[in-house]
Amino acid sequence: MAIKTFAAIDVGSYEVGMKIFELSKKFGVREIDYVRHRIDLGTETYNTGHISYERMDELCEVLDGFMKIMKSYKVDDYKAYGTSAIRETENTRVVLDQIRLRVGLEVSVLGNSEQRFLDYKSIALKSKQFGHIIDHGTAIIDIGGGSTQVSLFTSSRLVTTVNLPLGILRLRTKIRAMDPGRAQYEELLSEIIDSELHSFKKLYLSELDIQNIIVVDDYLPYIVSNMKSEAGSVTGTQFVRFADSLKTMSPEQFAKNIGILRENASLIMPSTNLIQHMIKITGAEHLWAPGVTLSDGIAYDYAEKNKIIESTHDFEQDIISCAESVSVRYSGSHNISDKLVKSALAIFDGMKKLHGLSKRERLLLEIAARLSDVGRFVSLSAPAECSYSIIMGTEIIGISHLEREIIATIVYNSYPKDSRYRHDNFNKKDFDGDVYLVVMKLTAILRVASGMSRSPRKKYGAVKTQLHEKELWITVGCNDSMLLEKCYFSEQTRLFEEVFGIRPVLKSRKGVLSL
Repeated sequence: MAIKTFAAIDVGSYEVGMKIFELSKKFGVREIDYVRHRIDLGTETYNTGHISYERMDELCEVLDGFMKIMKSYKVDDYKAYGTSAIRETENTRVVLDQIRLRVGLEVSVLGNSEQRFLDYKSIALKSKQFGHIIDHGTAIIDIGGGSTQVSLFTSSRLVTTVNLPLGILRLRTKIRAMDPGRAQYEELLSEIIDSELHSFKKLYLSELDIQNIIVVDDYLPYIVSNMKSEAGSVTGTQFVRFADSLKTMSPEQFAKNIGILRENASLIMPSTNLIQHMIKITGAEHLWAPGVTLSDGIAYDYAEKNKIIESTHDFEQDIISCAESVSVRYSGSHNISDKLVKSALAIFDGMKKLHGLSKRERLLLEIAARLSDVGRFVSLSAPAECSYSIIMGTEIIGISHLEREIIATIVYNSYPKDSRYRHDNFNKKDFDGDVYLVVMKLTAILRVASGMSRSPRKKYGAVKTQLHEKELWITVGCNDSMLLEKCYFSEQTRLFEEVFGIRPVLKSRKGVLSL
């Protein structure tokens, strides 16, 4: 049985780590080595906006060492990703180019939502209890150097995901700039965290009963393990009491008590404070620290995409659920959204031979359909512009920045061109050739679907499509009159005809509605 050796490299804000895995269909994903090196990239990025030559030199030396280890294991493949420290520095391209030229390592930069999605995958795929835990109200708190992501689940469904500016390095950098004494440090830290969580609680927790907290953090599992927990789980009350006892210790005592290096103590303190606050505002009864890292998520994602393992959890549905939550937040019409999704996906599926698009593009189309009318919450006269701004300003876990831009552009262009407040600048996005074609094809499909889904009062049955010579017949199961749809449909078909070279024809049980 073929076993593949794979390396997952995480160029993080305060540490560079690499895990070596053996991947096979029989044994799944097995970790065989883990090396890590403490390097503070984040403090430079957050303070100056740049990674210095000296830090760059150190990073290349570390990565060169990783390359030697990879060769000793005869690694078949690898993935290397940079996170917020590299993502937010002003010289990102220079840093990546230097690593490529000096080390021979190709490093890609993860957007925040992509990074958090990989972390989330590592929990779901590594931990058998995950499915059972999220049956009840659960918050996944993913603590990074630059920010913290909070994802909320109820009844095994992802309700929402929110990024908070509460990364441990960013917090430490902010407080050190205030130059507090030791007595004031804890007070400042608590006030900063409390001020950020106040709005979060008001906006997202009012209707949720959170019973469990799952923590993704490099160092917090040390605290949980010191509490003599089983399987990385403790009660919320136990954690709060233990964390309170640590606050009375000096950094040296803190590090010795937990069993970590003294230099890492200043990174654990913000994490423990943040989790304490989350336990208090949610009333969570249980805390679980599975000890997963981004490298685990990278390996699981690679194994899943290469069909080495099969996931028992539907991650795509989590992405869709997140989009649905955004639509609800902006009072989107559930009836129109469902009809639009049904129509758009029926057209997409009926044209596989013509559009040549993948399952991923189908997902982007569904999200665009879900979010097509969010801008009406802000302005009824300029919904296209407002929809674009809302989508670009809203993170959807598992969707990259480019994909979010594609979705926003599709939605913008799905609105009629004769809008009084319509501008052309979004039509001129600097997409490369392949992405531009994807945008045009999905926009054409969504426009046709929009023409069929105008009335919130009408209910659709099945939507069926059939290619017939130079026409695409779209048959809708609807007993009501579709006079309004007939008028709008004819206005929305021109781009479709130009892009695909066929003519869409809308039909109902009573016959042809658009010729």
